[in-house]
Amino acid sequence: MADFVAGLNGILWSTPVIYILLGVGLLFSIMTRFLQVRHIKDMVMLMFKGKSSEAGVSSFQALSIALSGRVGTGNIAGVATAIAFGGPGAIFWMWAIAFIGASSAFIESTLAQIYKVKHEGQYRGGPAYYIEKGIGWKWFAVVFAVAAILAMAVLMPGVQANSIALGMENAFNIPPVVTAFGIVILLGVIIFGGTKRIARTAQLIVPFMALGYILVSVVIVLMNIAELPGVISLIFRSAFGADSAFGGLIGMAVAWGVKRGIYSNEAGQGTGPHPAAAAEVSHPAKQGLVQAFSVYIDTLFVCSATAFMILFTGMYNTVAEDGTSIVTNLEGVEAGPGYTQAAIDSVIPGFGAGFVAIALFFFAFTTIMAYYYIAETNVTYLFKKNSKWVSFVLKFVIMGASFYGAVKTAKLAWALGDAGLGIMVWLNVIAILLLAKPALLALKDYERQKKQGLDPVFDPKALGIKNADYWESERTSEKERIS
Repeated sequence: MADFVAGLNGILWSTPVIYILLGVGLLFSIMTRFLQVRHIKDMVMLMFKGKSSEAGVSSFQALSIALSGRVGTGNIAGVATAIAFGGPGAIFWMWAIAFIGASSAFIESTLAQIYKVKHEGQYRGGPAYYIEKGIGWKWFAVVFAVAAILAMAVLMPGVQANSIALGMENAFNIPPVVTAFGIVILLGVIIFGGTKRIARTAQLIVPFMALGYILVSVVIVLMNIAELPGVISLIFRSAFGADSAFGGLIGMAVAWGVKRGIYSNEAGQGTGPHPAAAAEVSHPAKQGLVQAFSVYIDTLFVCSATAFMILFTGMYNTVAEDGTSIVTNLEGVEAGPGYTQAAIDSVIPGFGAGFVAIALFFFAFTTIMAYYYIAETNVTYLFKKNSKWVSFVLKFVIMGASFYGAVKTAKLAWALGDAGLGIMVWLNVIAILLLAKPALLALKDYERQKKQGLDPVFDPKALGIKNADYWESERTSEKERIS
């Protein structure tokens, strides 16, 4: 099993594939004229505008659900792994993929809004919906939906649950099986409450957990502020092979930085569009911009917090591709949360293990919660009228996968997670490349209305966008009310 998964990952995450992903993000950045810079003000302001409705959640709630999925164990364990195998330069490439990936997040989330539907009184949307409605490939949409359910409900929860269990065992000597039961019970309480409960939970937990984590990192950095010039220089020199110690790792720095960056911020992966479609907005580009900013929050803020704690304190090891040691600052500590724990303990003795365990719990648990929402959306797409019964079964499937993941080996958990991510990424990247035009038209329309001093309202027919059924019906209803 482990050999098969490793072989699959070797294909899904080969070096040419990684460069293609970078190229797609750069292409969208150019096509949108680097909206991630031009519209930074709108991104921030739109987060706090808009209210929830009976059918949809607010922009901030949709952002919180998306961040629940983006901010997970990859922000702690993934960053440490990138440094261990790619050197400090991997952090630069994580930043790079976040910057250009913000445009990919805009494209996919705007498409999710354009082609969303109202199912049993709730907004639903995502890659399966925009593939069928935008491209017309029903079979491809079904393949994505099946892959998403498999990845979100079966493969990916294990990575998050495993990190929670390891953190709790290391910090508080809680047996993994006990943690596994706790995860399952809490998860059940939330997901059996439906979309609204998931949104409310995310809205409460996500800002608290992100700000708390960043605050601790700021304290660590301030207590080691003399290291600032050296750390920044080391990241950039290592990224381009200019550092004597890490010069031979430039290829690994790019590979691990991009892979862990995509794993963490999920730009272009196809997960973010699901909660984006659930938002109540007057124009698809609004939520597209909000979701683009979520990539910044995840990588530029939270991932950087982990990286700075580790690098400022020097609590990390780095090995070459052949396994030989390049830097050994920690004896007997595997690449992962242990690096962050050691970094915090070096400044605040005795605080690291407990803090990292609690941070991992919040980060990873909310991610599992978001995974359920994404899987349920794809179940709704596939089964429609019978989706309630299938969703009921799905709840037990994801709880079972989380329980199993909490007690199995970490190496296999990460390998399965990488495979699940890789499959979803490729199906979605093909789709958004073929469907970029409607999203770009929506962006241009949003900018035109903003220049006129209007609050942008979407009319797909005026833009020549077909099969945007929800928006067409809304425009018709609005005209009927006016007349």
